[in-house]
Amino acid sequence: MISLLGVAAVLPALAQDSAADIRALDLREQAIAFENGEGVPRNPALAISLYCKAALLGDPQAHYNLGWIYANGRGVPRDDATAAYFFQAAAAQGLEAAHRMLKIVGEPRTDVPECLRPPAPPRGPELSKGASKPGVDYQALAPRKILELVMKMAPQYQVQPQLALAIIAAESNFDSQALSPMNAQGLMQLIPETSQRFQVRNPFDAAQNIRGGLAYLRWLLAYFEGDIALVAAAYNAGEGKVERYRGVPPYQETRAYVQRIVRSVGTLVHPFDPSVTRPSPALALIRPAWRVN
Repeated sequence: MISLLGVAAVLPALAQDSAADIRALDLREQAIAFENGEGVPRNPALAISLYCKAALLGDPQAHYNLGWIYANGRGVPRDDATAAYFFQAAAAQGLEAAHRMLKIVGEPRTDVPECLRPPAPPRGPELSKGASKPGVDYQALAPRKILELVMKMAPQYQVQPQLALAIIAAESNFDSQALSPMNAQGLMQLIPETSQRFQVRNPFDAAQNIRGGLAYLRWLLAYFEGDIALVAAAYNAGEGKVERYRGVPPYQETRAYVQRIVRSVGTLVHPFDPSVTRPSPALALIRPAWRVN
């Protein structure tokens, strides 16, 4: 068994303000009680289930604690590959202790543990004229210049203007000079690699930025065959994360982002051009796991 400090001592408790954060903290505390038999009978299986629910709400400490359980064989057979998977997820959310643990347990498993495969929301009708009512009126909210650019350019890239406007609103709130701490730039928050990929020379120029963002959205729509939830998740977290988690990644920020985009667009399915790119090989694995809540 690996010699480690107790899980509760690894990281201090963080202030949590949102309802999801509070719920995740409550689930994690219940899991700790059942893991260690604190005031309740020890129940490793229930502890793992509760930790997984907290992890799906975006709690990095729950990922870490799951890694701890499998790294030490606490109530389950020791499984370094599964431990590494959970440590890797915690490390991706900024936990330094998880980075250290990855050096001990080695390479992660390649498939997603069953408890971390979040169900998909129910599929909606295809996005077309009169199919559904968008949740946000960007005609009234978007600056006139940006609205005109999107309305003119989006059809050229086979992207519904409502989707493009929803992404712009979520990414930059229509600020063409927006710059994130991760160096995402402009209206559609293009990182330098994406700007280069879609030949955007000046990401702070509104027209160039929108053109690059639309090109990326067109590619994502083809890659995920018009699934708006997956497209939004990939725009926020990267297509690799969507494939790795076989759906929307269990990050609170990403899940809230997806909900916002889907709500704004008003449907879950968007027309796509299959000639743009081949679909993601992971779709065959993602779709069987899609369940209606």
